Amino acid sequence: MKQPKRKPMPGAAPGAAPEAAPEAPRSFFWWEGDTLVVNILGKPSASSDAIGKPKGTQLKVSVTAAPRNGRATDHMVRFLAGEFGVAPAAIEVVFGRMNVNKQLRIKAPTRLPPVFS
Repeated sequence: MKQPKRKPMPGAAPGAAPEAAPEAPRSFFWWEGDTLVVNILGKPSASSDAIGKPKGTQLKVSVTAAPRNGRATDHMVRFLAGEFGVAPAAIEVVFGRMNVNKQLRIKAPTRLPPVFS
């Protein structure tokens, strides 16, 4: 099957290969200075609060709270604060407060759960 020709980026030399897209994160977490950034796949209304295993570029986290008006996310933040040894105010929900797909920023965690090793 013949592939379509790609146009070079504006300002690129004629015949130059197009620029590659930025590489996506390969892990469910990364550090930005002393802040830990974590992609979460949440599971509300679970039988217990628990940190699960990574699934692709997300970490599974189950909480007992029901998904009503962001309460499950608020419960998750309180649960994770204890797991990371920080105050709940040190955890910022970047996106996904009312969605199972979330990103959290945890400022200066004092401990890391075993899944982060």
